[in-house]
Amino acid sequence: MATESNGSTGNGLKIPEIKFTKLFINGSFVDAVSGKTFETVDPRTGEVIAKIAAGDKEDVDLAVKAAREAFDHGKWPRMSGFERGRIMMKYADMIEQHVDELAALECLDAGKLFLLNKILDMPGGANMLRYYAGAADKIHGETLKMSGQLQGYTLCEPIGVVGHIIPWNFPTIMFFLKVAPALAAGCTMIVKPAEQTPLTALYYAHLAKQAGIPDGVLNVVTGFGSKAGAAITSHMDVDLVSFTGSTEVGRLVMEAAAKSNLKPVSLELGGKSPVIIFDDADIDMAIELARRAIFFNKGEICVAGSRVFVQEGIYDEFVRKIAESSKKWVVGDPFNPQVDQGPQVDRKQFEKILSYIDNGKREGATLLTGGKPCGDKGFYIEPTIFTDVKDDMLIAKDEIFGPVMSLMKFKTIEEAIEKANNTRYGLAAGIVTKDLNIANRVSRSIRAGIIWINCYFAFDNCPFGGYKMSGFGRDGGMYSLHKYLQIKSVVTPIYDSPWL
Repeated sequence: MATESNGSTGNGLKIPEIKFTKLFINGSFVDAVSGKTFETVDPRTGEVIAKIAAGDKEDVDLAVKAAREAFDHGKWPRMSGFERGRIMMKYADMIEQHVDELAALECLDAGKLFLLNKILDMPGGANMLRYYAGAADKIHGETLKMSGQLQGYTLCEPIGVVGHIIPWNFPTIMFFLKVAPALAAGCTMIVKPAEQTPLTALYYAHLAKQAGIPDGVLNVVTGFGSKAGAAITSHMDVDLVSFTGSTEVGRLVMEAAAKSNLKPVSLELGGKSPVIIFDDADIDMAIELARRAIFFNKGEICVAGSRVFVQEGIYDEFVRKIAESSKKWVVGDPFNPQVDQGPQVDRKQFEKILSYIDNGKREGATLLTGGKPCGDKGFYIEPTIFTDVKDDMLIAKDEIFGPVMSLMKFKTIEEAIEKANNTRYGLAAGIVTKDLNIANRVSRSIRAGIIWINCYFAFDNCPFGGYKMSGFGRDGGMYSLHKYLQIKSVVTPIYDSPWL
């Protein structure tokens, strides 16, 4: 639905003013050195929202210089963990004070549902800050029992300047999934948000300064991956890169890190996650779970349950019921609280998804529901389900990153496990069964970073990440904090005389 002339949506919600469009470097909003900008677009209409500063190598150099100075000589790494945690708590409070405006910005920029932004994403970001704030004063090493006349201990020290490159599907959640543990560890950082969704990252930079995070600790450089992102990954003064995005770009990140200063990288990449539904499952619950596993956030989620395997005893009933259920899934303006699915993030993604749907038809899959664009403007696509899908079809192999489900039948547990693992990815999986023995056997057999049994998208503070070509490293939980720390061993003789 288009924005009305009075600056509100058709549902009476006010469109927020775009306050921050420049780079945030060393505590100030500044133009790109080149003066260049790029357009960020409202996916509901295809219209331009604002022009954003287009950061390049020169801007990354300035941001890294600020972050390096703040790390080598600034207060943040030298504060007590308690003091860092106190500032992070204030930062979280400030997000909640601006939750309506932030939720509207993310709706406007990414096509995400306003109501879910308000009750899930923004509070989720604030709570991540609180979680890691609570850990900031509990970072410590251990005493080592050593042979001979020696004593030793370990120190946990912040790794240094971190480059965070975040995707466009969950701009707030991914921002704080990376920024919060790095702040708690005492690191300084440069954040490169996706060019499709820069607005909330810039707002969070503003709030960080208001909360008391020192200048240079958190820098945000907007721009394109091929320029700003590449400059971060290849920079000699960046000590670690944490990247979430496609497997193809993940390879480039690794190459750049290896060719520069051999910096460590953490990669959370693509997925083609299976949902396995056994004969004994509550079929109505299974349908709701499978539907949300792929259509939630318009399928733009790395752990989307895009391959649904249903045991033959309930397959026909499942197909009939999920087709009926999907007709009730409402696609429309994400500001409308009655809507289940908003627009895809941009035209490129919209066209990519439609091309996969066309390919599925050509390869012989049966289109059960959906398959077409919605409306006369914007980037809306109907929730789409294919049956008669074969494992070697592109729609069963490639990460589509859209609302496209591939439905397949299986007979035995062994077949289900084999089919589930028949992918180059290994990010997540869902299992629906009432049998604990089946749940345990299958969860231990699937090669994926997180397994959900009779639920889906349940993260809380769980670590998650990939097997195989879904990457390595973990986000979430205390595992995420550890990757921003270096371990140093210190050894001394027990006696005053030199140890021999």
